Amino acid sequence: MKHDRKLHISVQQASRGRQKRAMSVQQALEWAFRVEHAQLESPEPPNPKLGQGFAVSLEYALVRQAALGCKVDGGRYKLDSYTHPDAEVIAAVVAGLPGSLGGKRMAIRVAELARAGITPDWMPGAVPRCVPVEMKRNRHGNHATTVVVGSERVLSRGKWRTVELRACPVMFRPDSRLIEAARRAYNEWWEALVWIRDGLISGGMLRELTVTNVTPKAKPWARD
Repeated sequence: MKHDRKLHISVQQASRGRQKRAMSVQQALEWAFRVEHAQLESPEPPNPKLGQGFAVSLEYALVRQAALGCKVDGGRYKLDSYTHPDAEVIAAVVAGLPGSLGGKRMAIRVAELARAGITPDWMPGAVPRCVPVEMKRNRHGNHATTVVVGSERVLSRGKWRTVELRACPVMFRPDSRLIEAARRAYNEWWEALVWIRDGLISGGMLRELTVTNVTPKAKPWARD
């Protein structure tokens, strides 16, 4: 295929003349996956002979395509629709998340959350509280269920009687481990967003968008 370098240069100059839209990395992700319906693509496998790792091979592929004046191939599954080239670049960077940050699993999670326009639930305000294991309702209202834990002989009205000793089983809800797991998952998502943000900023591949340094709070549950 013959490449028209003059045409490529004129497109670049026209792109430089337009003012870019500034977005945070989360806004950019939601725009790419929710508005533009970008799809994840697996980057080219790394070449061990060149000492390339997963992220390096992705960057290499993006640079090569930029040099050729081609748009990133991130929408091969969208045969009947158009995806903005910037959205495809964002999807390609997400697909290149390294294994240390969750790899493909995290890439899918980032894309799904962005497509839904939501932030991971870190269980705001959740504090373990002691509550009855089970509640029962009768005509007098709600009551905690009790169980027999023993018996005792007591003297009542001049007679010895055996009475049951009952206790209310309790538990802590929400479980502290559940809260910790939710906040650990949020932190992993946040670290992935930082990596994506840095890649988009340093890569310089976006034509009409500018990704800012703004990210969601690292630990929104922490006290100021």
